[in-house]
Amino acid sequence: MRTAICERLGIDFPLFAFSHCRDVVAAVTNAGGFGVLGAVAYTAERLDTELSWIDEQVHGRPYGVDVLVPGKIDASALDRSAHLLDHVPDRHRDFVTHLLSKYGVSAPGRPLTAVADEFGRRVTAAGASGLIDVALKHPIGLIASALGPPPPEMVTAARRAGVPVAALVGTVEHAHRQVAAGADLIVAQGTEAGGHTGEIATMVLVPQVVDAVAPTPVLAAGGIASGRQMAAAMALGAEGVWCGSVWLTTEEAETAPAVKRKLLAASSLDTVRSRSRTGKPARQLRSAWTEEWDSGQESPGPLGMPLQLLLAEGAMHRISAAAERGEPGALELVNYYVGQVVGQLDRIRPARQVVYDLVSEFGEAVQRLERLSG
Repeated sequence: MRTAICERLGIDFPLFAFSHCRDVVAAVTNAGGFGVLGAVAYTAERLDTELSWIDEQVHGRPYGVDVLVPGKIDASALDRSAHLLDHVPDRHRDFVTHLLSKYGVSAPGRPLTAVADEFGRRVTAAGASGLIDVALKHPIGLIASALGPPPPEMVTAARRAGVPVAALVGTVEHAHRQVAAGADLIVAQGTEAGGHTGEIATMVLVPQVVDAVAPTPVLAAGGIASGRQMAAAMALGAEGVWCGSVWLTTEEAETAPAVKRKLLAASSLDTVRSRSRTGKPARQLRSAWTEEWDSGQESPGPLGMPLQLLLAEGAMHRISAAAERGEPGALELVNYYVGQVVGQLDRIRPARQVVYDLVSEFGEAVQRLERLSG
């Protein structure tokens, strides 16, 4: 399993674990993989705290940070607003109020405007720059651009710090642009993946991207939660795999209990690519939220990014709190980003065990292929 990327980053297994939970990142890194902390939900101060904690836990083993760098956000306009939701049309805000009322979501919780303001400042260009600066002050082994080509400032700062830059893509054209922008590592993410995805399946996308950007190394993402799927990705030419959904049901994951129960009960048919959470197509668990926005007769239709993201985060904060209180309507609405492999997530395991199971299954898959070829 020791591909060139293992040698380059100093890891035992070419298994990259994307998670918003620091405990998952540390556990995977300590098990020989490479944890990557998704930083979009953090302020710069909170990210510094989280990375300091990871530094203490991993004792010099490599890990990475993933940031969402907005490419088309008018940060100056947002910064001038008293409340970011001022940019959201009344009919969309009214629709969210209507949904909360329709599903009986109780009012306790922070005001929607306060949550949107707090979250929104993090997805401006200035907010992203602050996260990048903090991340590069820590001994990280990789920094990833979650959406779109890494901006020149990010590449320059990473080069100065000696940190490789990774970028996610959903098409060959995207891969060419990412390499031209300075990405050192490409993550080819198929439509099966959770979160922002394109329309091309992993089995088709990965070999196309591998051929298109060689010798730049490629990781495969989307539909990978077992050693057999990992072996398939490596057979397609990937030097490793980038997994996200499989960590959502681990013991360490910060996934809300109500959401975790829905994930464990879901089949692979229970996800949908919807613009209802961020304004861009993102695969997530199908719920009343996605149904109401995408096909409800009263829906005004999702806004673009980042306005839909601000609106949805404010509402989902209240919905999630109500779901944890067991409110039936909130349980119908609540969801989370997850890929089609959710149908394989049927039990809770420690993240370390997930790593070992993936590696063991990978070895079994390779042995099976050797028997076939013999």
